[in-house]
Amino acid sequence: MRKAIETLKNIWKIEDLRQRILITILFVAIYRFGSYVVLPGINPAMLAKLHEQTSEGLLALLNMFSGGAFSNASIFALGIMPYISASIVIQLLGIAVPYFQKLQREGESGRRKMNQYTRYLTIAILLVQAPSYLLNLKMQAGPSLNASLDWTLFMVTSTIILAAGSMFILWLGERITDKGIGNGISFIILIGIIARFPDALIQEVVSRVANKSGGLIMFIIEVVFLLLVIGAAILLVQGTRKIPVQYAKRIVGNKQYGGARQYIPLKVNAAGVMPIIFAQAIMFIPITFIGFSNNVNNAGGFLHAFTDHTSFWYNFVFAVMIILFTYFYTAITINPTQMAEDMKRNNGFIPGIKPGKKTAEYIDDIMSRITLPGSFFLALVAIMPAFAGIFGVQAGFAQFFGGTSLLILVGVVLDTLQQVESHLLMRHYDGLLKSGRIKGRAGVAAY
Repeated sequence: MRKAIETLKNIWKIEDLRQRILITILFVAIYRFGSYVVLPGINPAMLAKLHEQTSEGLLALLNMFSGGAFSNASIFALGIMPYISASIVIQLLGIAVPYFQKLQREGESGRRKMNQYTRYLTIAILLVQAPSYLLNLKMQAGPSLNASLDWTLFMVTSTIILAAGSMFILWLGERITDKGIGNGISFIILIGIIARFPDALIQEVVSRVANKSGGLIMFIIEVVFLLLVIGAAILLVQGTRKIPVQYAKRIVGNKQYGGARQYIPLKVNAAGVMPIIFAQAIMFIPITFIGFSNNVNNAGGFLHAFTDHTSFWYNFVFAVMIILFTYFYTAITINPTQMAEDMKRNNGFIPGIKPGKKTAEYIDDIMSRITLPGSFFLALVAIMPAFAGIFGVQAGFAQFFGGTSLLILVGVVLDTLQQVESHLLMRHYDGLLKSGRIKGRAGVAAY
């Protein structure tokens, strides 16, 4: 406890870190406030059916990502997921379309253009999702609409408000990245997930005790298992494979350089949580096309299977997509050829491996070997909530037994703590842990 208090005092002493934390808290407070600002013309007291609809199934997951804004018919109801979907499409175009491949090679100017196209595509997606959401709102919460309301005018104005709300969330995320702590987009998703945890925990306790389905003993077993899953997720995020690199001696003037052996830490899960976020965004597409409606219960087997997050086919396709996205994202973030060239330029080599092409092939082979089990483990953790549901865990609480929510929570928290520790160590203060430095998704310890 004394160590924690001393660390908090040290954090407060660092002016830049203090300002970043306060700015992050301010932006998060704005985001949470907006989650309760209801669309004009909606009576929030009449949204019981919408709350019931989003209490389970795929819509419950979508509601969790929005921090409850979806079920509140809020101006932030569509959240940040449309931007994630647009990012997926643009990154895929960077592989298949020569024009976007050229933009990727243009450095900062190309990145700005890619971001601009991503925003345009986000707006296009919002202009499809917003009317779909409003049509579902009319079916589920018709009494909540003002009787004298012009439906056409309501659709137009509310679509603009919902689109503007999502773009404002994107702006908040970018400001958190620039002026706050951590990756702003991931942090926004994290806040939405954490906001749903207290209610989910209380509902699970009430369910176990009131319904006599195992009582407190069963709840304690669930918590222990949850902690084990969290530990496994941390190992997945932090796991590395080190490759030894020997640097040749160089004498420049009277000084000697090189000669020491160092290690390149290759992440078991170099893609972090991005594959699971990308896959989840794509799995939300069927809900968009059917208008979020309860008609899905009467739909054909194929459509129903892909809107039920506990079904076999949903989880099978979800797991396969995570594995594929893990390889895809690892390929665009780790460049073995560039790493080999950098080593050769600095007179470094891997013992027993020829510099240049052979070194690149060796690193690529190692990455393929460690990415395979990492991607399978990531997929297993992702579909864990479906197994929790089989054992009677409430849908809201089951989402924290794995899946997107748990991995985002673990990954973003570790990244944020890593940034805080970097500020502390840079100012010659003790880090957050005595046993060693915190490792985030980047795979490099904070110095």
